[in-house]
Amino acid sequence: MTLYFRPLPCGAESPGPESFPLAGGWRRFAWVEVLERGPSGARRRVEALPASLARRRHPEFAPVFARLTAPRAALSGLKLDRPRLMGVLNLTPDSFSDGGEHEAPAAAQARMARMIVEGAEILDLGAESTRPGAAPVSPEAEWDRLAPVLPGPDSPPPALLSVDTRNAAVAALALEAGARIFNDVSALTHDPESLTTAAAYAAAGGAVCLMHARGEPQRMQSDPRYDDPLLDVYDHLAERVAACEAAGIRRESLIVDPGIGFGKTLEHNLVLLRGLSLLHGLGCPVLLGVSRKSFIGALGGETAPKARVPGSLAAALHGASQGAQILRVHDVAQTRQALKVQAALEG
Repeated sequence: MTLYFRPLPCGAESPGPESFPLAGGWRRFAWVEVLERGPSGARRRVEALPASLARRRHPEFAPVFARLTAPRAALSGLKLDRPRLMGVLNLTPDSFSDGGEHEAPAAAQARMARMIVEGAEILDLGAESTRPGAAPVSPEAEWDRLAPVLPGPDSPPPALLSVDTRNAAVAALALEAGARIFNDVSALTHDPESLTTAAAYAAAGGAVCLMHARGEPQRMQSDPRYDDPLLDVYDHLAERVAACEAAGIRRESLIVDPGIGFGKTLEHNLVLLRGLSLLHGLGCPVLLGVSRKSFIGALGGETAPKARVPGSLAAALHGASQGAQILRVHDVAQTRQALKVQAALEG
């Protein structure tokens, strides 16, 4: 029976006799929850015990413990010793939150500059909407939206640039134009050339983000089901990490994202957020994108995405408390302020 080890994050004041840095970062953990699958595939707790005792009781915990405590590699020079903000820039006419607002290159560039001033250290540029129900666009149309905004090979990028695409051809062109993160909502499964392109990002000192999503955007919210959302997502991402390593991409070049809202119900999302720290066992930085999403509206009774900022801040702070290294957000200044207050209160 496969065991799963979820670190229970704590602040600087550890409740245990000894604590360990979570992913070498700002959070620590002293206790570990040991999980396994029951007969139906659903999760059940075996025990919760101090991490030092878990290492003696469960030999298979040793490699997981090494991944849980090791500092994450910097992203093109950006250290992951505190939560980093990835600002969202949608270049599409049909994004769920701000579709069409930044479709014109001048508006997009102004938005990029504003997010950098507000504290974004990574900019995530998307030119195909992958929200639930969205229709696909061709790689050619996607690139036509994206190309005018990218700086080009001879101009320094204004920040660390990420391209949010499922298409290898678009990602390859974006790499030439200065992007250094290939952020694929399909975890490199949509396009057969994506693994090769991902390897090129890694060779250039960049990174690849593997996100979990169940099904294509047009059908992903049609009755999604899991044996256990947390363990199923973990296993899928572990498989994709292994596929990347088999293709010659080092684990240090990978980022994992649980894909909140992509083929998941409200309860699925909550289960993933509550157990988020499990993903650190993959040994990769964790990216969390919860900003303005529909589960916040469902919990807070707000249908308008732009009115979901308070709930987005609450979810982002939860992610930071679980050790998520990258927070993908629309409201950069507000999230930055909330993180500063959280850090000060936790010491």
